[in-house]
Amino acid sequence: MAFAPPVWFAVRDELLMSGVEDALSTTSCLDEFDDEALFNTFHLTRPCINFIIDNVRLRMRNSKTTHPELSVDEMVMTTLNYLARGVSGESSIQEKLGISHSECLEVISTVSKVLATMADQFICFPITRDARANVAYKIERFCGIPRLLGVVAAAHFRIRASPYEKDAFRSFLNTLGYTSVVTQIICDCDGNIMSVEKCCVGSTTEQDMWDSSFKGREMEEEVHGRYWVIGGRGYSLSKHLLTAVPQPANEKETSFNQAHAKIHAVMRNTLGSIKRRFRCLMQLGFAKENSLDKKRDIIKSCCVLHNIAKKFSVPAPPAAGKIERLHPAKNHQMPLVEVNAEALKVRQELINSRFPAASSSQDAPIKSKTEDL
Repeated sequence: MAFAPPVWFAVRDELLMSGVEDALSTTSCLDEFDDEALFNTFHLTRPCINFIIDNVRLRMRNSKTTHPELSVDEMVMTTLNYLARGVSGESSIQEKLGISHSECLEVISTVSKVLATMADQFICFPITRDARANVAYKIERFCGIPRLLGVVAAAHFRIRASPYEKDAFRSFLNTLGYTSVVTQIICDCDGNIMSVEKCCVGSTTEQDMWDSSFKGREMEEEVHGRYWVIGGRGYSLSKHLLTAVPQPANEKETSFNQAHAKIHAVMRNTLGSIKRRFRCLMQLGFAKENSLDKKRDIIKSCCVLHNIAKKFSVPAPPAAGKIERLHPAKNHQMPLVEVNAEALKVRQELINSRFPAASSSQDAPIKSKTEDL
């Protein structure tokens, strides 16, 4: 689980002590929506949205807003509408609230930055011994691989870049041939986001992001103990990043690869769920290489809201459109790197000790029907 129940109790207590509960008795701009319209508009339920509003109000209570004419409810509604529907939903909100396009963008920027700061409460990597053991136990029951803390992936989100600035355009071009920004995400076997780091140009490789990330360095330095995270074909095998066997030579290795595919598919489905709920992530608009902070805040805020939505058991909207392929592209030439001999030995020992020759005891790989990484 990405964050433990005590976090929620602490948030609730802080809300009550701060007097935020008084605001619940006032009229909300959400009252004009029935429950079905509310979900269709924001892809969230009323209790979930009220919880989000209360937390944003708590974070903003001591800050001066550039839009004093708008209530916190209205600012959150404007932002959630954009996150759920992208630019296509802006005009209706602008008309309803009587604000200009530029004012709407300022509100979205302000609130998404606040939501991103909520990551310290709602996106949590297991840092205690018991928390790590609990996460690893659940993953082992799920796929059969022991000592796993989660799945890491480089998640790509489409952007527009000027083709006239050739160097900048090429830097955003990823291995699938479209322009994007890329963020490193780690999730558990339930699809809870446990870590969100970086917002880089789309040409950044998975391995480069891992090597330079805080979580990557912590894992490789064994800050979190002798655990692994699962990585896809864009990563190199290491003592703490477990990849599939490129060319399985026997049934044991095939069985291990099936287990690897099963847990890796959780990340694919998680990102698919996030993109369906927050359709702004399907196209984040124009980006420049030296100013990705707003894109980072949007991505991180969507990850925060994803975890909150899961806690409230809010289903994601149904899948629509073409399934996106995995990164990096299959025909992309991966750089040749020397594989760590000790890591190879440890992986082989794991395979030999934990995976039987017959693959019947492992579930078949999951075929994801949602957007891939």
